[in-house]
Amino acid sequence: MVKICCIGAGYVGGATMAVIALKCPSIEVAVVDISVSRITAWNSDQLPIYEPGLDEVVKQRRGKNLFFSTDVEKHVAEADIVFVSVNTPTKTQGLGAGKAADLTYWESAARMIADVSKSDKIVVEKSTVPVKTAEAIEKILTHNSKGIKYQILSNPEFLAEGTAMEDLFKPDRVLIGGRETPDGHRAIKALKDVYAYWVPEDRIITTNLWSAELSKLAANAFLAQRISSVNAMSALCEATGADVSQVSHAVGKDTRIGPKFLNASVGFGGSCFQKDILNLVYICQCNGLPEVADYWKQVIKINDYQKNRFVNRVVSSMFNTVSGKKIAILGFAFKKDTGDTRETPAMDVCKGLLGDKANVSIYDPQVTEDQIQRDLSMNKFDWHHPVHLRPPSPTSVKQVSVVWDAYEATKDAHGLCILTEWDEFKTLDYQRIYNNMQKPAFVFDGRNIVNVEKLREIGYIVYSIGKPLDPWLKDMPAVA
Repeated sequence: MVKICCIGAGYVGGATMAVIALKCPSIEVAVVDISVSRITAWNSDQLPIYEPGLDEVVKQRRGKNLFFSTDVEKHVAEADIVFVSVNTPTKTQGLGAGKAADLTYWESAARMIADVSKSDKIVVEKSTVPVKTAEAIEKILTHNSKGIKYQILSNPEFLAEGTAMEDLFKPDRVLIGGRETPDGHRAIKALKDVYAYWVPEDRIITTNLWSAELSKLAANAFLAQRISSVNAMSALCEATGADVSQVSHAVGKDTRIGPKFLNASVGFGGSCFQKDILNLVYICQCNGLPEVADYWKQVIKINDYQKNRFVNRVVSSMFNTVSGKKIAILGFAFKKDTGDTRETPAMDVCKGLLGDKANVSIYDPQVTEDQIQRDLSMNKFDWHHPVHLRPPSPTSVKQVSVVWDAYEATKDAHGLCILTEWDEFKTLDYQRIYNNMQKPAFVFDGRNIVNVEKLREIGYIVYSIGKPLDPWLKDMPAVA
C-alpha cells in the first residue's frame, strides 16, 4: 500500500488529504502536526476549519485510510510521498521584512524529514513558496541524505475557500513541477498516478520546478489584480454617477476578459493574495526588476486605498465623526462560507473606525469572539503564523462587542457596515433593523448585496460601493 504523509494539518493539508483518502481508498493518508489541539479537533466532531462538505468527507474516511496524528516522525518515516503544507508567513523582521516569505517552518520540516527517513522519498511542496524554494530544500535533504534519495516536486494548491471541496473534486488543473531528469520524471509520474484516480489526464499539467512555483504566485497576482482593477473603477463610478455593476457586467461579456472576479467590494483578503504579491514583489526586486516590482505593488496599494476609502465614507457621511457612536459590522470573515479571517478587509475597517473612537458591534455566523478580539489586537502579519506561535492575545479591545445575532448587532446603531457577503445578510428584515436604529440610519454596503432602492424607501441613507451616490453623500468627501 502506498503511504502518503502530509506535514501540516491546516486548511490546505486537511482538505486535500481528505479528498485523496476519499478518492484513493487503496492509499493510506496521514495528516500530522505538532499542534495537539489542532489534531484533536480533526479527530473530533468539530473540525478546526469550516468548509462546506469537508465534514462529510473526513467522517467517511477517518479511521479507515485517513488518520490525523501528532506522531510526526513515525508517519514521515513510513511514507513514500511526503506533502509539506506548513505556513510560509511574510517575514516581520530581518532581510526582506514585510515582503519576503519566512521559510523557517519549511526548513525545519526538511531537516526533520532528513533526520527520520530510512527509505527513498518524494517530497512535495504544497505550501505557496517563493521560486527556488525547492532548490533550497533539495540542498538540505541531499546534504543530510545518509544515502537516501529524495525527489522534490512542486504541487501548488489552487483552492478557493468556500468552494474548496468542489475545487478538489473537479479542479481546473493539477500542476506538478519536477526535475527534468529520469528520477524526476518517475517522481512526477508517481504523484500524477495519485491524482489520476479522479482527475482527467488532460487536466494534470507537468512543468519544471520553477515554472510550477511561479505559476502559483502568478495566478494569485492575476486574480488580485482583477479585483483591484474593478475596485479602482468603483471609485471613478462614484465620482461620475456610473454604476460599477453595470460596467463590470458589460466588461465581463467580452470573452477575452470574462465575468469572474469583477465584483467591486471593500477589498480582497484571505491568506494568499497579499502575501503572495508581496513575495512576488520581493523576488522581482531581488532579480533587478524594480519596474515589475512596482507594477505588482500597485495591486496592494489599490486594495489598501479601497479599505481606507470605505472607512472615510463612513466617517464623513456621519457628520465627520463616529466617536462614541455604535457601528454594526455584519461579517468579519474575508468571504462567505468560511471562518477564515486572515487579511480580512473587516480587520482594517474595524481598526479604522476604532481609531475614530467608534463603538463596534460585530456579528459573523462563523467567526468566534476570541478570534475577532485576537485579530483586532494583533500586529500586521502575525496572523500568518501558526496559532501556538502567535503572540498571546492581550486584553479585549474595549470598544468592541461580538454578538451572535444581526439584530442585536444593529440595535441602537447609528450605521451598519456589510463586510462579508453571507447569504443571510440579503434576507434580513431591514425594516425591523431600521426601526431599532438611531436616526438618520446609515447602511454602508461593502459587498453590493442589498437592494439599494428598497432600503432608501425604508428611510436609510445608503452607500453601496461603486453605485450612484445617495444625495446625502454627494457633498461629503470620499478621501480624508
